[in-house]
Amino acid sequence: MVSKVLVVDDSPTELQNLKTILTDAGCVVTTASSGAEAVKKALSERPNVIFMDVVMQDMDGFAATRELAGNANTKSIPVVFVTSKSQKADKVWAQMQGGKGYVVKPYTADQIVEQLKAVG
Repeated sequence: MVSKVLVVDDSPTELQNLKTILTDAGCVVTTASSGAEAVKKALSERPNVIFMDVVMQDMDGFAATRELAGNANTKSIPVVFVTSKSQKADKVWAQMQGGKGYVVKPYTADQIVEQLKAVG
């Protein structure tokens, strides 16, 4: 099972929801509320997996994932997108950015844990 997880979302409610689900699943959770903060925390914390929102101010999840994928120190960290964007094109674009998983909001705790197991 994955131990260190970084959760990225600009909604405090979503951050808390995901943190609770992942903590209950036995993970140590760090949070970030923007793409830029996510990149910094990924470099310093070295999580085993990142759950990333897409629509955020400052730097969106796709841009943050591209930056992580382009850095030798973070490119091997799997990113699972957790987003309200449910179109097939969004999912394809997410994979092209380097995403390893995709969960559409609203999600269930089971969906999050399944993604955790799939990429961990």
